Amino acid sequence: MKRILLTAVSLLAIGTSFASAAELKSIGISLASLGNPFFVALANGAEAEAKKINPNVKVTTVGFEQDLNKQVDQIDSFIAAGVQMILLNPGDPNALAPAIKKAKDAGIVVVSVDTAAKGADLTVTTDNVKAGEVACKFIVEKLNGKGDVIIQNGPQNSAIIDRVKGCKEVFSATPGIKVLSDDQDGKSSRDGGLAVMQSQLTRFPKIDAVFAVADPQAIGSALAIKQLNRKDIIIASVDGAPDLEAELKDSSNPAIQATASQDPYIMASTAVELGYKALNGEKPEKPVILLEPKLVTRDNVSQYKGWEAKRD
Repeated sequence: MKRILLTAVSLLAIGTSFASAAELKSIGISLASLGNPFFVALANGAEAEAKKINPNVKVTTVGFEQDLNKQVDQIDSFIAAGVQMILLNPGDPNALAPAIKKAKDAGIVVVSVDTAAKGADLTVTTDNVKAGEVACKFIVEKLNGKGDVIIQNGPQNSAIIDRVKGCKEVFSATPGIKVLSDDQDGKSSRDGGLAVMQSQLTRFPKIDAVFAVADPQAIGSALAIKQLNRKDIIIASVDGAPDLEAELKDSSNPAIQATASQDPYIMASTAVELGYKALNGEKPEKPVILLEPKLVTRDNVSQYKGWEAKRD
């Protein structure tokens, strides 16, 4: 009888827990650009997860197009609309702190994706240190532990700094690897990678490999290598972007060999899942959740589920 009573009490407690869970009615999403496939995948992942929680949830997604003031206005609009959760990719990790505080004071859960934002309830991002390690281990293996390499740097945000850190740790642990340069900013862009690589090819008569901190830089660097008719230089980068995926499938331009891929769809769906738990008082033990990158190479790219792949 006592056991039956305890079971009944337990079931009542569970039922009460489900009954008291907040219904997810509205989410506001602010992303850098809705014309970029990375952010399109983020938006799709967030909306898919939100609709799993509540098929009738209202999801409002906007792009701030690199205008920080516009992102602040978007957060204010979300607050005025009474959303329960804000998912954002911060235009500036520190400058958004007052807007984030205002949202939290209104009882809104704020989740940052891809890069951290000061004051956010939690952040979901790729393990960028690991991404740098994975890409540069690939280079070391390809060079059999010996060669002259370049670390092509980028804008000094947390993701880029971590990628370079991971790469440096791998190279410094390999005595046969000589780093020729590690401080040139390729601006995370194709044009930036092209310009930096042109300069480095002129400066260094022998380069065996390049680690580019972002896929667009890798593509620009590969173009410079092709234009200057340099041979036997391999490139590894980080992102897993559609353009890089296409490069890995193109045998006519073999310089690009690998990328440590991110999964923005999973990143955003995880952010919404954990944000909803936080909305119901269940916050993760750690405020930063790191997702594992995966190495995509010419050998396995045909199995790669990229940013634009259809999801269940």
